[in-house]
Amino acid sequence: MSRPELDAAIPILRIYDIAKAKEFYIDFLGFKIDWEHRFDDNAPLYMQVSRSGVKLHLSEHYGDGTPGSAVYIRGHDVPAFAAELHAKNARFARPSPTAKDMNLTDPFGNVLRFDDATNRH
Repeated sequence: MSRPELDAAIPILRIYDIAKAKEFYIDFLGFKIDWEHRFDDNAPLYMQVSRSGVKLHLSEHYGDGTPGSAVYIRGHDVPAFAAELHAKNARFARPSPTAKDMNLTDPFGNVLRFDDATNRH
């Protein structure tokens, strides 16, 4: 009997403002938009963003995700990522440029917890 295989989970995070979501996830964090979906022109947006091996679904749909959710993201060389973000001099977040782990809160209260793989807990 074969064993089922599962792929990585993709968190769904609730968003309320598309421009703010794109400013945070695309412009600041450096994610790219993989795709966007709406049932019609007046329907809520549902989209996937990604960077390296991380995929996130961002949704305007009522009932998708809970504001204030936390996502744990393990990476490699998080201090370099922190320095990249610090250099952007964003008004809403400026992590320490040497952080081995960092918590960033998006404009909707969702927390992204980045942890360096060498900084295992």
